[in-house]
Amino acid sequence: MLDRVAVHQTRLRTPGLGLDAKGVALGAKGLVLLPSIDRLVAFLALYTRQGSLADILRSLVVEIVRSKLGAREVTLLFAAESSDRLDRVAEIARLAGGYSFTGTSRHFVQYRDAAAPFGYDVPQILPSDAALSLYHNAFSQTYEVERRVDVRTLLLRLEPHLDPSAGKDPGPRWLLAESGLGPALIRYFSRSSVEAEVGLCEWPPESSFDDAPVLRYLFRVPAIPARMVPLLTSTPGLGYFVPVAPGAAVEVGFRHPVNLRACPVFGEAGLVLFRGGGREALEIAKLPAMGDVAAFARVELGREPVAAKVTEGDAQRPASVVLSLRLVPSSEPWRSVTASWIRPQEMPLLRHVAYALGPETLRRARIAFTAAGAFLRHPTGIEGIPVGEFFREVHPGLYIPAGYDAVPAVAPGVLFRALGAPAGQALFIGRDGGAIGVPEEAFVPLETALLEAQQWSAVAVSSAGLTAALATELPEVVLGGVGIRPLRDLAPSEALPEPRALPPGPGRTPQ
Repeated sequence: MLDRVAVHQTRLRTPGLGLDAKGVALGAKGLVLLPSIDRLVAFLALYTRQGSLADILRSLVVEIVRSKLGAREVTLLFAAESSDRLDRVAEIARLAGGYSFTGTSRHFVQYRDAAAPFGYDVPQILPSDAALSLYHNAFSQTYEVERRVDVRTLLLRLEPHLDPSAGKDPGPRWLLAESGLGPALIRYFSRSSVEAEVGLCEWPPESSFDDAPVLRYLFRVPAIPARMVPLLTSTPGLGYFVPVAPGAAVEVGFRHPVNLRACPVFGEAGLVLFRGGGREALEIAKLPAMGDVAAFARVELGREPVAAKVTEGDAQRPASVVLSLRLVPSSEPWRSVTASWIRPQEMPLLRHVAYALGPETLRRARIAFTAAGAFLRHPTGIEGIPVGEFFREVHPGLYIPAGYDAVPAVAPGVLFRALGAPAGQALFIGRDGGAIGVPEEAFVPLETALLEAQQWSAVAVSSAGLTAALATELPEVVLGGVGIRPLRDLAPSEALPEPRALPPGPGRTPQ
């Protein structure tokens, strides 16, 4: 039987065991003992369903251990770090049919439960040179390590379970086609105008009797049309896979026992394809060069174009089409409203509003003063400063009034190049189509530009009064006894007050 750790207990017999901030007996490591491999898979499935394995994966060590009686069991050793983590691991281990322990090196004691909220301690250490010594209320056993189990290899060997609902949601897909079906599938996607990328993968020969490597076509399709899904899933030689994690995909209609997204053991540079039906997984160490299937479209060459021959004397060029820029009202909602143009007559209103602005707004807003007025910019939105005419940024350094669109409806980059603005200029296009450029170096923080220089005056300090006050001696106060006659030093008129005559009234006789 183990000893329960009491409140404020400071001495523990288990080597490497201490108390955390909550008073719980905790070692540097946590250990989970499971009876078999299938219980290990159940533990990983339960753990990854609620959280990610990444927090313990760096320190996780999975081993097959053997007891003195020859029984083989599985241990998971990881860094404990805190009792909160070990509490969660202990709950999942209990559900998976295992036991949880804590310790530091070779000796591990049972972790706390409802019977011992602060944990357990051993009454006596077992004299043994075994690799592991586990102490539990139900048993105390020593184990030797037989071999280590790699988590990535274990996940690769697990077969996906049949799940007809898996992979029904739309999204990107991976397709694996045998070498004979690859060219036909390329033509099918190209003819159907399906956006896809294709690469050619090779694997070593499946047997020693084969000399040539195994070639398969790998397709990455952002979206599969619904009409193609029955054909792609029922054609022999085609594999239809759903990405479930970076570097891993599972065949549609199957589900991996462990949440692979919560087990970051596969690299993003490669790809592992988990196939159903008892077939082993296919691993691609590095993705091949991928190309658009449109590059394999059929090419047809027509006749050479006939060039028009025009003599220089008779050549007449048509007049160029040049349009002036106009702004028209837009019904689209406002977005990217990050600047305002404050005319000179609106400057008093800005002074009043500035007193109500918060420190973050004053710190991030920038203002430039020009002859045409003040130009105010705020990176996250200017709506918090309701002064002036609002502008939205359609291109870096190009602003048009909010609620308006420029016509002709050219791209903002084309409009910016057409204005021919030099570098370091912010362009503001007015409603009349005219543009005003403001140098970027003219913008200063709003908090710097608002506050004017404050007046202050010096006050002369005289040390004569302080010196005289410090030189004055403090009077000494002494408390003594009052004696038998406390009023002996007072005159009779000071000792007793003269009686006052009461005013006449009912029942009173004047004195």
